[in-house]
Amino acid sequence: MSVVDPRRRVPRTDAVLAEPQVAAASARLGRGLVKAAVAAAQERARRGELPAEHDAVVEAVLDALPSAATGLRPVLNATGVLLHTNLGRAPLSQAARAALDLAAGTCDVELDLATGGRGSRGASAIEALLAAVPGAAAAHLVNNGAAALAMAAMALATGTVDGRSPDAVRREIVIARGELVEIGDGFRIPELLTATGARLREVGTTNRVRRDDYAAAIGEQTAFVLKVHPSNFRITGFTRSAGIEELTGLGVPVVEDIGSGLLAPHPLLPDEPDAATALAQGATLVTASGDKLLGGPQAGLLLGAPGEGAELVQRIRRHPLARAMRVDKLTLAAFEATLRGPVPPTRVALDADAGALRARAQRLAARLVAHGVDATAVDSVATVGGGGAPGVTLPSAAVALPERFAAALRAGDPAVLGRLEHGRCLLDLRALTPEADEELAAAVLKAHHAD
Repeated sequence: MSVVDPRRRVPRTDAVLAEPQVAAASARLGRGLVKAAVAAAQERARRGELPAEHDAVVEAVLDALPSAATGLRPVLNATGVLLHTNLGRAPLSQAARAALDLAAGTCDVELDLATGGRGSRGASAIEALLAAVPGAAAAHLVNNGAAALAMAAMALATGTVDGRSPDAVRREIVIARGELVEIGDGFRIPELLTATGARLREVGTTNRVRRDDYAAAIGEQTAFVLKVHPSNFRITGFTRSAGIEELTGLGVPVVEDIGSGLLAPHPLLPDEPDAATALAQGATLVTASGDKLLGGPQAGLLLGAPGEGAELVQRIRRHPLARAMRVDKLTLAAFEATLRGPVPPTRVALDADAGALRARAQRLAARLVAHGVDATAVDSVATVGGGGAPGVTLPSAAVALPERFAAALRAGDPAVLGRLEHGRCLLDLRALTPEADEELAAAVLKAHHAD
């Protein structure tokens, strides 16, 4: 009697694709991605890694499929860094996520429904921003914070006016030496500014600069004075800097890059610059990021003070490169919803009560211990991250696990990213909402059972 080769029992591709759950996945993720998963499962069955049966292959296909047709994976941020650059910085609010879903279809992003003609792109998002920063008379959005600063330099320091061709003059930006900073991934402010065609006029020393230093550097070729917040480091000791109020009477515009996107003062961040204060102190133009302490999507903000500042915003809006740096409809929708909707997750995390965090950690640890996990609730220290509030620490609480859990949790679905400290894997709760505790516990228990 002949023996049938087990490999010949491997189900056909069309039979697997016809299964209702697999067909539904094809409609959601795309047929190509699902067919690749079917082929991989069939090959595993031929090698004997799983039973060469129809149901086993179907189950393997469904287990291998991602939750979405993207290589991105969801990650629970248990690092204690509120704005983790490698995790995309600010998580969006539910209102912003709903707005993304709405804008993903066709929408009136640049249409006046009343007249049927062309509308003003992003007008409602700009209205929301101006309502959030009443001291600004005009505002503009670009695709990130670096673009906002670059647009200011190109529009004001390279001779381009009202969209016409630039003249040959490369005007100067006056900036303190201690503010020629480098941020993440080797990105340097001076290189960005000179790449626009502007020239830099450095004043003061690394640790000390006075108003007189700025005044002595200003001449006919000065485009503006630039203040850059050294957002990811501090210089302490024998230091001095000139504030916005000292620089407003020098006869040229004062532009301040506040970096983190804080729109108004926050009691936990007394040294972090904010847009409202900068404008009140006399800044002509303020630039900032939208995906940091503002808590929204990646975007660059330009806010102009009444008078000259508003005129500069209009000049920037009409610059030939403004279109190359404009934001898309998804960003506009999420940004507006961040401002108009409930408090975004980043602000919730920033304002979280340390006692409530400790209670959450204790409940989580007790639950894990009941299932045989070596878990302990411990006090922790969180940070803002994302280049914001350097040196500021926030009291927090964490669940401490054996170090071996770190890799297993990163491999899970969703992945969990903690931090290693003194031979333990700490799962800090400040950047996680209480609603995430159930998901976090399930991830730890899954890693424990797989150990």
